[in-house]
Amino acid sequence: PTVELDDVTEVSNYVAATLHGVSRMRGGFPLSLRLIREMHAILLKSGRGAAKQPGEFRRSQNWIGGTRPGNALFVPPPPNRLDECLDALERFLHSEDAALPPLIRAGLAHVHFETIHPFLDGNGRLGRLLITLILCEAGVLREPILYLSLFLKSRRDDYYRLLQEVRQAGTWETWMEFFLTGVAETAEQAGATARDLIAMFDAHRQQIAGLGRAASSALRLHELMQASPIVTIQTVCEKLSISFPTASTALENLVKIGVVRETTGRQRGRIYAYSDYLALLDRGTDPLPP
Repeated sequence: PTVELDDVTEVSNYVAATLHGVSRMRGGFPLSLRLIREMHAILLKSGRGAAKQPGEFRRSQNWIGGTRPGNALFVPPPPNRLDECLDALERFLHSEDAALPPLIRAGLAHVHFETIHPFLDGNGRLGRLLITLILCEAGVLREPILYLSLFLKSRRDDYYRLLQEVRQAGTWETWMEFFLTGVAETAEQAGATARDLIAMFDAHRQQIAGLGRAASSALRLHELMQASPIVTIQTVCEKLSISFPTASTALENLVKIGVVRETTGRQRGRIYAYSDYLALLDRGTDPLPP
């Protein structure tokens, strides 16, 4: 499948932001406003939204739906109330109420974050990432493999309606029923995606093995691109400690057999993507509108 460069960048940034958050927490750093800003900076470091203050809480009014605050579906708190709202969110994230199961905490925190809408762009992606990190921190997930985006995209109208009903009428029970259904369906989908990834990697390794003497460097490159699905020749040189011609040849070999796609169409500054891999990831992280 063809994946647009902006989509490739967006998914890659999402994965990088997720891994950064998990790594920081495993190192003892708390899930906090500072960590949320760090992840946002990675999420919007390139591609769509890169000009909308990555890593910085907004200093202007935003709105959801409509063309201005006056006809919007929902208007988040004004900038001068942002600090108190975010402080309340951080206190909730740090609260140690043993009676509140992690899944319930994650569902409540998601609504809290989406209602504050603290960034100019990327709130939806980061709000869903927050769910995953809360569950990782609580030990419910060993790895950050729960991506709710596909479920929420398929139930987009219900998602926005239920968020708005919570804000207007406090219908938390209905929201939580929807949220927990999404978690259950997404967990099943994650298992299917993992199986599909394993099968795809195996099939591509078999293709690469057919390259003969060129297979050795191509297999090393394939392994690298499972961790870094977007690369340049220079990054391959650095990460595999190989020469520029060797890296270039390995990439072109993967392009020829359809494992990798060159995304720019340029002769210089080429960017290569593991498109099938990104398409599978995109199946679970395809972002809703911010």
